[in-house]
Amino acid sequence: MNEIKEKTIGQMVADNYRTAQIFKAHKIDFCCNGNRTLSEAAAKKGIQVETLLKELEAVPTTGQTDLPDFKTWPLDLLIDYIEKKHHRYVENQIPVLKQYLSKLCKVHGERHPELFEIFEHFDASAGELAMHMKKEELVLFPYIKKMVNNPETNQTIEAPHFGTVRNPIQMMMKEHDNEGERFRQIAELSHDYTPPADACNTYRVAFALLQEFEDDLHSHIHLENNILFPKAELLEAQLLNPN
Repeated sequence: MNEIKEKTIGQMVADNYRTAQIFKAHKIDFCCNGNRTLSEAAAKKGIQVETLLKELEAVPTTGQTDLPDFKTWPLDLLIDYIEKKHHRYVENQIPVLKQYLSKLCKVHGERHPELFEIFEHFDASAGELAMHMKKEELVLFPYIKKMVNNPETNQTIEAPHFGTVRNPIQMMMKEHDNEGERFRQIAELSHDYTPPADACNTYRVAFALLQEFEDDLHSHIHLENNILFPKAELLEAQLLNPN
């Protein structure tokens, strides 16, 4: 029991993604703040840790799930999945959401001034995410793939210009934290994406898409922070110190 309490919530979700629903229900961030223990997360939310433990123990560890066991995937396959599933989603949805939010500001902004703040936060996030993903695709991910392929090529890996893989990983995680905070503010401003009573269909669709975007971002960050990045650091350590 004590071992579970001291396990990080990111590790718990990485081991069994079904536990994510418990953390979502309690508004516990398992992606950007996945390095906290269960005890720390419960204390922060003012929840009895025993309550969380009971709910987590009821989560099945086997059986049908919509998601594969990403923890078992080779890192190069996981990178391809992140790029094709999450990076492309972000690129495609940003212009759609910008258009919706811009229209909402024009039509409903006078009665709901919080829409301008929501648009400002999303617009800033869109710009940062675009640069963030390019850094991953052009710098970090190619280096991780090179490490994965090293046993096959049997070549000595040249020291990257960034020193060690931990350096860009720490930068990426800091940027993840920034975007997580932006979306916490968006969720608060939108009352957890609840349209007001006078909302039109466009309003409702925009908020639904915004919530979907945040959900995808959480899954995206979880795969990197809690699975890809730790395994990449471990792989580099093994390659540099084979004995």
